[in-house]
Amino acid sequence: MDKTPANSANSSSRSAGNAKEDRHFVTALARGLDILACFRSGERLLGNQELAERSRLPKSTVSRLTYTLTKLGYLDYVEHRSKYRLGSASLALGSAMLARMDVRQIARPLMQELADFSQGMVSLGMHDRLSMIYVENCRSQTALTLSLDVGSRIPVATTAMGRAYLAELDEPEREQLMNAICAADAKAWEETRSGIEQSLQEYRNLACCTSFGNWQKDVNAIAVAFKPGKGMAPVSINCGGPAFNLAPGFLLDEVRPRLLELVQRLKHTLGSHI
Repeated sequence: MDKTPANSANSSSRSAGNAKEDRHFVTALARGLDILACFRSGERLLGNQELAERSRLPKSTVSRLTYTLTKLGYLDYVEHRSKYRLGSASLALGSAMLARMDVRQIARPLMQELADFSQGMVSLGMHDRLSMIYVENCRSQTALTLSLDVGSRIPVATTAMGRAYLAELDEPEREQLMNAICAADAKAWEETRSGIEQSLQEYRNLACCTSFGNWQKDVNAIAVAFKPGKGMAPVSINCGGPAFNLAPGFLLDEVRPRLLELVQRLKHTLGSHI
């Protein structure tokens, strides 16, 4: 199930800083991409009203954008439902991105091995706005795991995967993203910032970030991020699942060394591919 906050689709405008003052910034294009970003894993159809609420754009603007995106094949209009779904052009973009990700293909067998050992779920995630998007998932065949799949979004601010990504960023990039997180929910910012700062220290001490009930009270996870090379931004790998099945001690004592070894193997292998 996708747990991304409803306002995340429009976060690009916040994280862009002074984008509106940048003469090279094309606002119409950014708004169109915001519309596409409103669609989440497990959701097939959205109407203009839902898109307007999620993107925080006027409904009249959304109507023009969905019309244009439909004409270009990025959206399909389902007439009997008066709603839209992602079109073949959008799917082609996503498929092309996944197809050229060496890290995803190389990581999968190693991730499956760790999933089988932990009896949890091991996922590879990339950053998008205020979320991490799962681009690969491996589940244990012998235990209950989370109902998340490729394309699912989880928050950057409160998850082990997201906080590991933050820890791996350079300081200016981290500050920019934290400013966007603050702007998205100023009321919760003090608590959120405290949790992130604690995770950054944790990353320095343990080489991983943890989330023991921080994102969802019945979910435990640990995560490590790294830079896969080829100019790509950091990616994160987490191992998590229901708290009753993955105790903090087990994740730290048994899973963490294997997760760190997995990342080292990936870095070594990907280094020969650069």
